[in-house]
Amino acid sequence: MKFKNAISRNIKEHLLLLKKDKKQIENKVLSLFNEILDCLNKKGKVLVFGNGGSAADAQHFATELTVRLKKNRKALPVISLATDTSAISAIGNDFGFKNIFKRQVEALGGINDLIIPISTSGNSANILEAVKFSKKKGYKIFGIFGNKGGRVKKYCKDYFIVSSKNPSRIQEIHIIFWQTVAEMVENNYANKKR
Repeated sequence: MKFKNAISRNIKEHLLLLKKDKKQIENKVLSLFNEILDCLNKKGKVLVFGNGGSAADAQHFATELTVRLKKNRKALPVISLATDTSAISAIGNDFGFKNIFKRQVEALGGINDLIIPISTSGNSANILEAVKFSKKKGYKIFGIFGNKGGRVKKYCKDYFIVSSKNPSRIQEIHIIFWQTVAEMVENNYANKKR
């Protein structure tokens, strides 16, 4: 019986949050969609990153766009900075954990690129350093956060914030958010010649 209560409580919390954030989700999906198209039209690339579950989301989002979600179309230059274990461990060892993403953005970033940090708190030191560096270089930054966006929010050109403190609910809404963006980007390219 207590498991049923937990299941019911989690579903109810998820649905209430979706309803509460629906308008923001719709508006920010369109914003990120347009930022990605602008970046790709300028021959830029998308650099996405996060820690833990957000690292998994970054990998998943990048894969949906470099490979495919539902439709065959050209591969898109979207890179998850959370996947290169050699770089991550070397940077962590040689420059410290807080520079893991900054160092990769320094190596791979360009003026036409779009930087997408994903964080349930918006307070991770390694995300903050990468975003501060990106802003200094003039890169566009679209953050995907939870709670109130944390310290990273102020460095972003735009952002989507799930209005919850619960990391599980935040990540669930993040997935709906970026999956919808990925589908829209894919649909935009699916009917174009390769």
